[in-house]
Amino acid sequence: MKNIAVLTVLVIIVGVLTANNPAYCQDKKERNYCFLFGTQYGFVHGQSLELVYPVPGETKGELLSELKWDMKPVFYYGAQIDFSRRDLMSGPGFFSSVSFKAGVPGDSGIMEDRDWMSQENGNLTHFSSHTNKTRELFWLDASLGASFPVKSYFHVKTFLSGSWMRFSFTGRDGKLKYARIKTNNPDTYYPIDYNPEVKSLTGDDINYAQEWLLIAAGFSIGAKFLSRFSLDLSFKISPFTYCAAMDEHLARKDTFMDFTGWGLFLEPAGSLSFTVEQIEFSLGFTYRYIGQTWGESYTKHSDGYFYQNGDAGAGLSLSDLRFLIRLQI
Repeated sequence: MKNIAVLTVLVIIVGVLTANNPAYCQDKKERNYCFLFGTQYGFVHGQSLELVYPVPGETKGELLSELKWDMKPVFYYGAQIDFSRRDLMSGPGFFSSVSFKAGVPGDSGIMEDRDWMSQENGNLTHFSSHTNKTRELFWLDASLGASFPVKSYFHVKTFLSGSWMRFSFTGRDGKLKYARIKTNNPDTYYPIDYNPEVKSLTGDDINYAQEWLLIAAGFSIGAKFLSRFSLDLSFKISPFTYCAAMDEHLARKDTFMDFTGWGLFLEPAGSLSFTVEQIEFSLGFTYRYIGQTWGESYTKHSDGYFYQNGDAGAGLSLSDLRFLIRLQI
């Protein structure tokens, strides 16, 4: 993180020096395209979702299990590189962008685990909550597209984008509340608030990791106002999502591997920027949503082998607030 801070200072210093260099400015005007190098800081706030779907007759509930992993919040730092037409209003052109973010590990809320295991009804049968630590957050975005000015008022961009994300968590120091099984029928339960089994756990109890791949189409609308300010709004949508996930229950020594896809991906975003010579300061907000995916789940008990065991899913809901400083070269 210290290296990113040093890079930020260098971006500002180089921007000031090049802004006062006549030779640089004259050469700049002769080129239609430019690079923008930037550093970014921010935080994400939301949840990662882990789902287990029931097989027929396993439960009356819509889900067999649902785990919610908080990221409330997770701070990050990173870098961004852009290539585009220097003046988007001067004519049609193409652009590309690459952005990378790395999260700062730390406690980020709670993890909640719910099960619906009764064959009699769809009532909740098991609940537990743990302190959640986000161990890893890596986020890489790339996009490529074209920009078009609309008279002298605003510009429109259309693009294709790809994204890779990796999150990993550890739930520890849990509190459990389990409904008691009816003795005359082992597949039915008393209500969870009727004399439940209650336990407290200490130490690490469960690990979970998600790795996402996304491909989406998008568009954006941007406008410049008051000479130095610009506003951009964008939207992405796609069904092309893929998630590989691993769940490790440490005490039981059980491991679950899920490979799921085809969840709806939506991402509205907006940013407000202020430019001084070659330096741009930007504040942006993004909301990223991935609906419930569906795919195969595999289970391994203790030191055994993996075998297919029903269907699973994954989801994501994150708000991202970031501050970006870019230098135009």
